Amino acid sequence: MSYLDNIRTFVRVYELGSMSAAGRDLRISPAVTSARISQLEDYLGVRLFQRTTRNLTATEQGQAFYTGAVSVLDAVDQAEAQVMHLTDTPRGTLFVAAPLGAGRRLVAPEVPTFLKEYPEINMRLRMSDRSVDLTTEGLDLAFFLGQPEDSNLRIRKIADCQRVLCAAPEYLARRGKPESGEDLVKDKHNCLNLRFPGASEFQWMLQTEEGPQRFAISGRYECDDGDVLTDWALSGEGVALKPVFEVAEHLQSGALVPVAQKTPPVPVQMACLYTHRRHQDPKTRLFMEYMTQRVGTSVRAAEASVAEVLSQE
Repeated sequence: MSYLDNIRTFVRVYELGSMSAAGRDLRISPAVTSARISQLEDYLGVRLFQRTTRNLTATEQGQAFYTGAVSVLDAVDQAEAQVMHLTDTPRGTLFVAAPLGAGRRLVAPEVPTFLKEYPEINMRLRMSDRSVDLTTEGLDLAFFLGQPEDSNLRIRKIADCQRVLCAAPEYLARRGKPESGEDLVKDKHNCLNLRFPGASEFQWMLQTEEGPQRFAISGRYECDDGDVLTDWALSGEGVALKPVFEVAEHLQSGALVPVAQKTPPVPVQMACLYTHRRHQDPKTRLFMEYMTQRVGTSVRAAEASVAEVLSQE
């Protein structure tokens, strides 16, 4: 193993605060992770971490070494990126995250074509509706819907995605069709919520004549997987707020019907998040350019396919 491998391992242990977590991230065993840190400490002649059975804490020397180590790795990454750009053969592994709905419908279908065009690139796609941390999870970029919390990351906008409130005809026959956000609240419609542990009381941002307004909806069903909410809506359990591209086929077939159209949902931004350093990597830049064009086209096509349905009241 190289000295550079030891430095990379040290940086991941420092950032993740755990030997085992760093090992999983780097796809090496805990024993190898520990051995690399020990070799680095022997070479430097200092202890980089204080270890107990429960905790691992960077020493003062470890904190100082981390700053320099990150600079070294940044310089190496940039040098490798320049070489790959000159040889015009981008290679390596891309670590990408995407929300479940967008990942399944928009991102994953495009990956095989991209990899055929660039056969020396490997893909590791992680899909979850939970927010991700690019730094601690070792990601090159992440697709997301909404507004990012970390202002230090860079954003490449893909599209403003139209959203729709919808429910199955079975549910509407039983509960009546809400015409607005006020009806959702007043009539206590069962609203299907995308929510994660620790999230605050959920509200839907809808367009009104006075501008965007939050409505404190309620419901008995919550899940952290948006596709589960779609399934519940299809089975007649309640009203879902969904990006149009996720439910276009169901709106076309009539399995789901638009509701509360007097107060439609505010569109949501779809974009890529990336760090400044990662953006210098040709394979990351190529993938982002490739997906921005194709995902944006797919979103617009889905919305156009149901434009007539959404215009009916």
